[in-house]
Amino acid sequence: MFVAAVVAVAIPVLSWFLGRRRPNPVKDATYECGVAELDSVNKRTAIRYYMTALLFIVFDIEIAFLYPWAVALKRFDAKLFVFGEMMVFLSVLLLAYAWVWKKGGLEWD
Repeated sequence: MFVAAVVAVAIPVLSWFLGRRRPNPVKDATYECGVAELDSVNKRTAIRYYMTALLFIVFDIEIAFLYPWAVALKRFDAKLFVFGEMMVFLSVLLLAYAWVWKKGGLEWD
């Protein structure tokens, strides 16, 4: 851990000290995928992008919990209790999904 921390700090510090500094307006310009800048960089981004990312994370974490649970279910002694707990978890997520759907969070203009 110590070696990793030293390397993680040393590489950026050494590159800052040893790197060349030749400022140039072309180098400092915004560049994305070979296309010239169409709008201002400081333009506000629609909240829908953030909401979609959050929804993806929530439902992705659902799968991250669901798969190991399904694999390990046969190891538990109280299978009915563990199954009930997972149904509570899934019902809360289904309720959240229905709320997002009702609010129009899954529709694109």
